[in-house]
Amino acid sequence: MNGNGQRRTLHTISVLVEDKPGVLTRVAGLFAARGFNIDSLAVGPTSDDGLSRMTIVVQVDTKPLEQITKQLNKLVNVIKILELAPGDAVERELMLVKVRADGETRARILEICDVFRVRVLDVTHKTLTIEGTGTPEKLEALLELLRDFGIVELSRTGRVALARGDRGIRERAARARAAVAGEHGWTGGGV
Repeated sequence: MNGNGQRRTLHTISVLVEDKPGVLTRVAGLFAARGFNIDSLAVGPTSDDGLSRMTIVVQVDTKPLEQITKQLNKLVNVIKILELAPGDAVERELMLVKVRADGETRARILEICDVFRVRVLDVTHKTLTIEGTGTPEKLEALLELLRDFGIVELSRTGRVALARGDRGIRERAARARAAVAGEHGWTGGGV
């Protein structure tokens, strides 16, 4: 809950940016300057040379999110911003987890891996290193079961997401801007 008694919710934002030094710092700095912790941040190249996609997951109220989005639009290197509504996006995450696995526990862990359709990447006498991909909820459920055996090490990529449907971020952002301009009278910024 925030100070006004409203519950903060997770929001997934897809940001198309120029692939230039300092862009990540400026974007993350906008969230930090407003006291928001980024829950997940994934950045990678797109099919367009010179452009990268940032997928940012942040827990924030809707009103402050609108303010951050307006500020992001003012950054020169930001091309497009799209908030991905729950259910309207395909979301995935990668997790590598090293778990204690000796004797009879190894067979139980392998059964869990089979049920969750995850892969074993490395085997030692005392551990298994497992690769899991899927929704954050699936990975949390897998991790909950593996904790009983003892987690040695864990690394997660953060969420990546694409909007469902035929359109890409460029087409969706243009349509959303037109709709918002009709409602609120502003068109945002950006390049």
